[in-house]
Amino acid sequence: MPDRIPQAMFAPCGMNCMVCCRHCLPKKSCGGCLMDADRKTEGSKNCRILACLRQKGLHYCFSCENFPCSLLYKMDKRYRDRYAESLIENSILARDQGLDAFLAAERKKWTCQKCEGIISLHDNECSECHTFFGKNRTLI
Repeated sequence: MPDRIPQAMFAPCGMNCMVCCRHCLPKKSCGGCLMDADRKTEGSKNCRILACLRQKGLHYCFSCENFPCSLLYKMDKRYRDRYAESLIENSILARDQGLDAFLAAERKKWTCQKCEGIISLHDNECSECHTFFGKNRTLI
C-alpha cells in the first residue's frame, strides 16, 4: 500500500479504486475510474454513473443535487450485499470529512496486517502476500 492514496483513486460513485481487484492485482491492471481510457477496464469506460456526471459537469456523485440517485442506489445495494461496503456511505464520508481524511482512513482499513500490501475489496486477497481475509479484513 502506498503511503497515501491519491485522490484520483476515489471514483465518482464512492468506490476506492485502490482496493478494486482490477487495480491492486497486477494481472488485472486498471488505473482507476478517473484515468485516461487506455488505463480503464471496459466496465469503467462504459460506466453510466461516470457518463451522467460528465454530462452534468460534476466530478463526484455527492456533488449532485440528486444524490443519491437510482443509479447509485442500485450499485450501492450490490456492493453492500456482496462486499459489505456502501458506496453511498463512502461518498457521504468523503464529502463531510474531506477526501484526504477519507482516503487516509481507507488506507488504514485496507492495508494487509502481514505485509502492508493492499487488500482487495472484491476478493479479500492481499496484492503482495496473497493472504485471504474475512469480510471485516481479519486474517482467515
